Amino acid sequence: MPLQDSHQIISVDDHLVEHPRVWQDRLPTKYHGSGPRIIETDAGNHMWVYEGEVFPTVGLNAVAGKPREEWGHDPVRYEDVIPGCYDPVERVKDMDLDGIQAAVCFPSFPGFGGGAFFRAKDKELAHLCVKAWNDFYIDEWCAAAPDRFIPMAIVPFWDIDLATAEAERAIAKGARTISFPDSPQPLGLPSFYTRHWDPLWQICSDAEVPLSLHFGSGSFVPGFPFSSQPVGEKLQYNEEAPFVVAMILFSTNLMWTTVDLLFSGALQRFPNLQISLAEGGIGWIPYLLERCDFGWERHRWYQKIDHDARPSDLFRQHFYGCFIDDEHGVENRHAIGVDRITLEIDYPHSDSNWPNSRKRAAEVLAQVPDDEVSLIVEENARKMLRFPRVSG
Repeated sequence: MPLQDSHQIISVDDHLVEHPRVWQDRLPTKYHGSGPRIIETDAGNHMWVYEGEVFPTVGLNAVAGKPREEWGHDPVRYEDVIPGCYDPVERVKDMDLDGIQAAVCFPSFPGFGGGAFFRAKDKELAHLCVKAWNDFYIDEWCAAAPDRFIPMAIVPFWDIDLATAEAERAIAKGARTISFPDSPQPLGLPSFYTRHWDPLWQICSDAEVPLSLHFGSGSFVPGFPFSSQPVGEKLQYNEEAPFVVAMILFSTNLMWTTVDLLFSGALQRFPNLQISLAEGGIGWIPYLLERCDFGWERHRWYQKIDHDARPSDLFRQHFYGCFIDDEHGVENRHAIGVDRITLEIDYPHSDSNWPNSRKRAAEVLAQVPDDEVSLIVEENARKMLRFPRVSG
């Protein structure tokens, strides 16, 4: 049965472009010169400046509404992107046009998990920048349409005490999910196998707030080798490879993440912890679970591995996969778990089908029974994010 008008689509992964005054309006005056701010270059482009370093504004992060022939990495002006990228009122109009009811919006300038602030020199300022983004997104963006935007928070993950305190503060403000790096290891931080992250996992578990692990948020760019530079400095990418190679392979980051977490022991310690694999697709999940079970059956007896918890069972208790346009994954949905699949729109990024997202979802789900469609496009996300329908 095709997608019905009664189905409200919930996107677990959209994005916003921060307006120029997000940090200038919220940081102490002494940080206005070093905190994130927009400048206009001699070439007429809008660029972010943070701690004296210049960053592009949007590039491929805001191509919604543009012909594909005009896409590129070049910096642009705010006037060159549609207002729904940076204005929540206009975003609601774009969601209505696309047939989307509600969305979680990841950051742009900070990076999906706040990596720009991890790399900053002044960690006191970086901490304030994290709090400022959370206040902006929850108090300004989400407050513009509380039934349409789902609150999210980032945390200063370079300091576990600060991270837990900010998670608690943001959850008290209404955050329904915490964005966290898809893997801390490329950042030089303790791995998921350590107990380092347990205080944060405990907070999220107790509050029933899932972790949203967006591919690429841990800084690893597949297809482009790591440099030998110290952690925190820019990577030297392989300029011979087109960046589309990384864009195709980014979902493999979440394969690595999934296996690490399945074998980390953290899921056994925190049985209520939930994890959303943002923008990773779902077609790879059946194979990876089969491979994990295969390895677990043969090697669990002589390694530091849980002898009783089958990895595929742990996945279906703790993980949600999400997809934009994944016919293979939908065909194999029962090998994943229909109650563990969610939909994403990815507006305004280049993977998005906007303004035809609902139409494309209907095509992909055309052979799926109505009750399963309802789970995939809406009910699973509402359950994961504790974001019920508003009556009327």
